Amino acid sequence: MYKSLLRPILFSFDPEKVHYFTFSLIKLSHKLGFGGLFRSIYKTTDKRLERNLFGLKFENPVGLAAGFDKNAVLYNELANFGFGFIEIGTVTPLAQEGNPKKRLFRLKDDKGIINRMGFNNEGLEGAIEQLKKNKGKLIIGGNIGKNTQTLPENYTADYLTCFNALHPYVDYFVLNVSCPNVGSHAKLNDKDYLEELIGAVQEANKNFDKQKPILLKIAPDLNPVQLDEIVTLVQDTKLDGVIASNTSMDRSGLKASEARLTEIGNGGLSGQPIKDKSTAVIKYLADKSNKSFPIIGVGGIHSADDALEKLDAGADLVQIYTGFIYEGPSLIKKINKAILAR
Repeated sequence: MYKSLLRPILFSFDPEKVHYFTFSLIKLSHKLGFGGLFRSIYKTTDKRLERNLFGLKFENPVGLAAGFDKNAVLYNELANFGFGFIEIGTVTPLAQEGNPKKRLFRLKDDKGIINRMGFNNEGLEGAIEQLKKNKGKLIIGGNIGKNTQTLPENYTADYLTCFNALHPYVDYFVLNVSCPNVGSHAKLNDKDYLEELIGAVQEANKNFDKQKPILLKIAPDLNPVQLDEIVTLVQDTKLDGVIASNTSMDRSGLKASEARLTEIGNGGLSGQPIKDKSTAVIKYLADKSNKSFPIIGVGGIHSADDALEKLDAGADLVQIYTGFIYEGPSLIKKINKAILAR
């Protein structure tokens, strides 16, 4: 019903406006008591789906990637669609508008999305107020970043502010250093700086009675030398895991015309066009590290086969976002059923 009826209607409107309209629709449906119906339709419960990683037990290996529920306003409702975990954010210390609109674009023929949102979010205080409403339905990840106007010498302070404030409210953390839509992107990918950042966050983690897992989200456009550095970095710092991957700057092989791409301009590409690139990164990391750390695979998962491909490449868990928008909530159940069928 979603692909044949709802999606054509939703896709006839501006993507960003539809995003917030959909949030309102999901909120309303739950206020009207449809949460139980959604659970009965979409949720798959089976012990064989459970995954234990970095000290956490995931009910199933299919999660929602960061960027969808930036401000943690919908995670309780989204849990009813069968996700095993949800990542909120990216959260920055202060609320910020992000980049000027229009900044979100569909590539319908490619089943892709280009965005240059720029970490638009309500800030730490807003996220915490929402996370206090957590009904404990599933694992929540906190994806954290820096404010756009923050000076380079204060980047680490921004991450630490988010980490310390969110620590009581999320189950794991993701250091988002690979979003192509924020300023001073180069420093965030510098190995020496990453060692400094990871070390500072790990030290802060020791101040809490219960330490939380810390993961690094990387770009899909890294070359083998850069990926080798990531493997060394994760092993040397004893980081808990990697999320592969973020959006891509590569525009090769798209069905969208050059004129359309020029009209859209810069931004990160997600969805089916980056499926193979993301899977290749996962496989490289898994093989090169001899699976010495967990990997969450994300990028271009639009079917159960796409998810299985990521798992076969070396991912321990998977996340969807663009696929959720294009394929609808039934995608989660299809992936879990395919995993069980094995």
